[in-house]
Amino acid sequence: MTRLLAHARVPRGRAPLEPDAPDARDLLLEELSDPAYAETQPTWFDLLSQAVLDWFGSWQLVGGGGPPALALVVIAVLLAAGILIAILLYGLPRWRRRSTVAVELFGETDRRTARELRRDAEKAASGGDWATAIAERYRATARALDERTIVSVLPGTTGHGFARAAAARYPELRTLLETAADRFDDVRYLGQEGDAAGYAHVRDLDERLERSPAPLARATANTSGSAGGGTVDPGAVPR
Repeated sequence: MTRLLAHARVPRGRAPLEPDAPDARDLLLEELSDPAYAETQPTWFDLLSQAVLDWFGSWQLVGGGGPPALALVVIAVLLAAGILIAILLYGLPRWRRRSTVAVELFGETDRRTARELRRDAEKAASGGDWATAIAERYRATARALDERTIVSVLPGTTGHGFARAAAARYPELRTLLETAADRFDDVRYLGQEGDAAGYAHVRDLDERLERSPAPLARATANTSGSAGGGTVDPGAVPR
């Protein structure tokens, strides 16, 4: 206490004389209010870490052995609970990527993956509901390219808007994409029932795109081939 008072700051206008009891109390409170003292206080993590270290140290002193098996089980359970809480709060990477999928798809709220959309399209086709089958399969085509980060399908993107964007990446499929967009608009906006031929066209387009590598990968492969005397297909270079 005396040492602290000796180093205490003296208020402006007051001479550094020996203070009486009230003045000493005021000087002490003023000094302790300095933020530097609060910054030096241990945090809860410091206290917890020290407590755990002391606990393990106590077992080393008692009999020279480690903590009992039950204590280790308790620690393992606590660690597992902490990991579970972290997963619930922040999610696994795959779940987080899934949550970033656009909610809107061609004007409708839809979080289904391309695989789920294909499954629903096949189910509708097996029941002869060609309108639903065509619409679902075209949505699956768009969602698949979006999942592969080849074509971004943003809120407000139309069926033909997607076809144009995909054709810029796959110019050799431009006609097939535009025809599929027409089939989608026919059943989605014009109230047509669709048919098996229309669904087969959209399905074949989806399967062909699914088998095709990303445009950048194709361009790289073709460029490597040209170095050995081959020719580069200009349509394979992404625009």
